[in-house]
Amino acid sequence: MDDTMPPAGRASRLQRLHDMQPHAQLPEEGAGRPSAGPAGGPHPAQDSADAGFAPAPGHEAAERRFTSEQILSLRALCLGRLDPAVILALEPEQLAGAVERVVDQAANEQRIRLNLREQQKIAAELVNDIKGLGPVQPLLDDDSISDILINGPKRIFVERYGKTELSPAQFRDQRHLVSVCQRVASEMGRRIDEASPMVDARLRDGSRVNIVFPPLALDGPYMSIRKFSKNKIDLQKLVEYGSCSPAVATILEIASRVRLNIIVSGGTGSGKTTLLNALSRFIDFSERIITVEDAAELQLQQPHVVRMETRPPSIEGKGEVTQRDLVRNALRMRPDRIIVGEVRGAEAFDMLQAMNTGHDGSMSSIHSNNTREAITRVESMVQMGSFGLPVHVIRTQIVGAVDLIVQVGRNRDGVRRIMQVTDVAGVENGTVVMNDLFRLGFDGEDSHGRLISHYDVSNIRPSFHEKLEYYQMDGLWNATLADNRA
Repeated sequence: MDDTMPPAGRASRLQRLHDMQPHAQLPEEGAGRPSAGPAGGPHPAQDSADAGFAPAPGHEAAERRFTSEQILSLRALCLGRLDPAVILALEPEQLAGAVERVVDQAANEQRIRLNLREQQKIAAELVNDIKGLGPVQPLLDDDSISDILINGPKRIFVERYGKTELSPAQFRDQRHLVSVCQRVASEMGRRIDEASPMVDARLRDGSRVNIVFPPLALDGPYMSIRKFSKNKIDLQKLVEYGSCSPAVATILEIASRVRLNIIVSGGTGSGKTTLLNALSRFIDFSERIITVEDAAELQLQQPHVVRMETRPPSIEGKGEVTQRDLVRNALRMRPDRIIVGEVRGAEAFDMLQAMNTGHDGSMSSIHSNNTREAITRVESMVQMGSFGLPVHVIRTQIVGAVDLIVQVGRNRDGVRRIMQVTDVAGVENGTVVMNDLFRLGFDGEDSHGRLISHYDVSNIRPSFHEKLEYYQMDGLWNATLADNRA
């Protein structure tokens, strides 16, 4: 990258980047530090905290002090020297090195003495503003954080290991946050402003993002980011995390292998998608799988996977493609299994049709507090799109389609656990009969505040025992339950 000043006309193109600058998190006035040497290493006069050398005699008196205003001016100068056409084509590592050189040159010209660490910090923040999410980018890169909740420019919360805490990260002001929100929306082909104040989209790494703008948001723009997990979690890891017992993991593995139709039920952030991903690992590689999602989150490992994602309406209100449209179309694509990321509306009817028409082993998730309420919610959603089907007909279809409901929840100690594994057994006197194969119980908590739990196991033979016998898994199923009771 050229470190010289570009033509004056380039300044207007960089004004938007200038608007996104956060305050420098550097020492206050009177706490200035020397700059790095010309070769990028420690300056010979660098203080002992940075390079292990004592400052030269009289150096403190001659040292150049700087203020936050000077740092903002330095950033503006650096942005003025960066060509948008060039920086957008660079990889992050190349961009970081180029920006560091520009910061070093501009700091020397402005007679602002920065050490190497401070130069790198300013350069990293500029890179995050140019290509990332500003002060939120380090949080997005932190693997211990699962959710980022931005309640205006000065209040950013994160969920770390199931617990929500306030983050020290802040945007410079509301204008800075607005710029980041609009850039996120534009990269996804969406618009966010007062005329279109809500956006639900997906970041490049797969993380889900929801943005609410004023006048709906009273304290400035709100942004919620559900991070896309880079770690592949299977049932064995869920056992290690304390989310279920080895017996429950074995039963769920058998359920997936024998092609039971499974619904994963739970609240927001309870781990429904994580469990769906874990269950999908036991699907045979020879099967054709079609996934339908609002925002693509499933991470299937099989080679024959067809992924489909809904499309929101355009600004003119046209071109919307719903989950129901995609589920209907999936039935014409010769699937072996259909996985619906999350059922929210009338597509529940088409999901049941898929499960009832030879696509055994299909899976989906639904928002619900327990397995009984999950059945009630499916009934309600089917009625939304079935134009007056009698309740007993809907319940008959549900019983014929769904074999197993797995309830997941996030407990007060922050751990996500499998709460129930329920067999949808049949219909008696118009009521759906359900048998809990496993139900989680609690015995108190340990010295670290972690809940001590156990599973109560049912002795009732499951309604799908014929499938277990067909796949010769009935012996392992019965032995697993017997061992767990013992």
